[in-house]
Amino acid sequence: MIRDLVVKNRSYRRFDERSPIEIGVLRDLVDLARLSASAANLQPLRYILSNTPARNKLIFPHLAWAMYLKDWPGPKEGERPSAYIVVLGDTTVTKSFGCDYGIAAQSILLGAVERGLGGCMIAAIQRSQLREALKIPKRYEIILVIALGKPDEDVKIEEIDPGDRIEYWRDEEGGHHVPKRKLDDIILS
Repeated sequence: MIRDLVVKNRSYRRFDERSPIEIGVLRDLVDLARLSASAANLQPLRYILSNTPARNKLIFPHLAWAMYLKDWPGPKEGERPSAYIVVLGDTTVTKSFGCDYGIAAQSILLGAVERGLGGCMIAAIQRSQLREALKIPKRYEIILVIALGKPDEDVKIEEIDPGDRIEYWRDEEGGHHVPKRKLDDIILS
C-alpha cells in the first residue's frame, strides 16, 4: 500500500555502502520522476546518475547531511550512499521549477523504498563546487541531490504535541527519531 511506502520513506543518512545500486535501477527511478506531474507539462528537470565509488567521491564532500545533528559531520566511510541522483533544472526550458522537483524526488524515493532502498533529499549543497566537480554546464541549475542506498539505520517516527520540539535526534544506540505533528493538529476546521 502507498501508506506503507510513505511511512518507510524516511530521510536515511547512513547506508550499507557495500550494497551497490545498478545503473538500471537509477534509470528506473528517474523514469518514475519522468512520468510524474510537471507544471504546465514543461518537464524542465534533468538528472545526473552516479553509482561508482569514483564518481560518488566527487559528490559526497559537497553535501551537508543533518542540520539538527550538530556534532555529526555526516556518514563515515562504509555508511555513505551507494548512488546519487543529482536533480537539475534546465533554464532554457524555464527559469522557475516550481514544485516539479519535489514531486520528482518523492516519486524517486517511493520507488527506492519499494525496492528495499532508502534515500535522502539534500538541498544543502555547495553548488559551485559540485558544478565544477561534475562539469555541469551553466544552463542547468543544481536543485537537489538525492542520496540512495541500502539503509543502515533505524528511523522512528515520534508523534509530538503542539509546542514540542521538531528537531530530529539520535538515541544512545544510534536510532534516529523524527518528530511529527499529529494529524488533528495540522487539519484546520
